[in-house]
Amino acid sequence: MSAKKVKPVKYTPEPTSSRSTFIFGGLALLVIAALVIGGVLWQSNSGKARNEGYGGVQNAAVQVTVEDGGAVLLGQPAAATIIDLFEDPMCPYCGELEHKHGQELAQAIDDGRVAVRYHMLAFLDQLSASGDYSTRAVAASQCVAVTGDAVAYSAFHTALMSPENQPAERGDSDHTNEDLAQMARDAGASDEAAACITDGSQIEQARVDAEAGRQLLSTTGATGTPAVVHNGTVIDTFGNENWVAELG
Repeated sequence: MSAKKVKPVKYTPEPTSSRSTFIFGGLALLVIAALVIGGVLWQSNSGKARNEGYGGVQNAAVQVTVEDGGAVLLGQPAAATIIDLFEDPMCPYCGELEHKHGQELAQAIDDGRVAVRYHMLAFLDQLSASGDYSTRAVAASQCVAVTGDAVAYSAFHTALMSPENQPAERGDSDHTNEDLAQMARDAGASDEAAACITDGSQIEQARVDAEAGRQLLSTTGATGTPAVVHNGTVIDTFGNENWVAELG
């Protein structure tokens, strides 16, 4: 037995409805539309890159070194402020942080106001297609940093964390060592750095260093990555969009 068809009923305002009812109804719709549009614009602006067009570190006075424990320090020797930045190469929120504040940080580094100590972690290895992508990316980062080319390191770090290059969690593929080496070359890194990435000679040390960074993160009070820590205090990088300017 087929379902009984119900004739659609067109709603028509009753004759007793007052003119003010329509006016207030129209105003309500306008308010709702304004809120929706405002929300869309807020979301768009909240993800907009600050200092767009600056790019990566450019100042020849900026230095890059690999510290004991594997952290990479990028900045001028006399930088007024040092922050610790914890990231995993596959972490999408880390990518968002780099997209929004990376260029702003680069200028602060060039100006000597801030130095950044990058702690690259690898807890998302298990969510990569290869099973060890984060560790290999950490190793690649160290391979570039150990050459002492701060400009190339900054460019490579930006490329590594970009939406175009960051593999998806539980994705079907990620980057091979050869892919990472080419990414480093494109960033201006030396043949020495590219060879280090391709042959995987830094991977085992990177695995140890990434775990040390993870353990250090657990002592900061941060709940995950990305985490920015300054003088023992975790900075609210997503709630306060002016946090870079407020560093000094």
